[in-house]
Amino acid sequence: MEYYKVLDGGKACHGGNATYYLPHGNRPGKWMPPVVGEIAPCAIGYHVWTIGQLLGGLGPEVYEAEIRGDVVKQEDKTVARQIRLIRKLNWDERIARLFACDCAEHVLPIFEKEYPNDKRPCQAIEVARRFAGGEATADELAAAWTAAWTAAGAAAGAAAWAAAWAAAGAAAGDAAGDAAWAAAGAAAGDAAW
Repeated sequence: MEYYKVLDGGKACHGGNATYYLPHGNRPGKWMPPVVGEIAPCAIGYHVWTIGQLLGGLGPEVYEAEIRGDVVKQEDKTVARQIRLIRKLNWDERIARLFACDCAEHVLPIFEKEYPNDKRPCQAIEVARRFAGGEATADELAAAWTAAWTAAGAAAGAAAWAAAWAAAGAAAGDAAGDAAWAAAGAAAGDAAW
């Protein structure tokens, strides 16, 4: 099974205080020291995600990871006694913004069902895609974000509002990593709802 670890500047970004041994070129990082005590999610152990769990753990840096020793699997995360990072994945602001656009497009039909004539969230996604490709300015992005935010505020139903916010704030937001996380979470939540 493949596992992933999310870091920020080589350090844990979802709690914890470990600084990880990073991979160099084609060489994986060293194994982190094994944790002592009983593995307990959110308390003791190295937290990783499977591909199906990764949506809830996205952040600035994503690494493929290998784990060993005792493992506790939960619905939203996996916790292990020991970990090493195999390689850094290609995840940057541009890719995160495009991912946010994909997630926002996934929930856009929820908004459009309630407000078929309001194209502001869709336009925000288009501008965010162009911005990611260097074809739109920061001012255009900010204007699209504001217009889509207004559309979200005007949405009456909770699902329509959440979908509009996902499309607006996430796709056109300034922090692409946060935007991807917010859009992905909204997409998953709205789809389930």
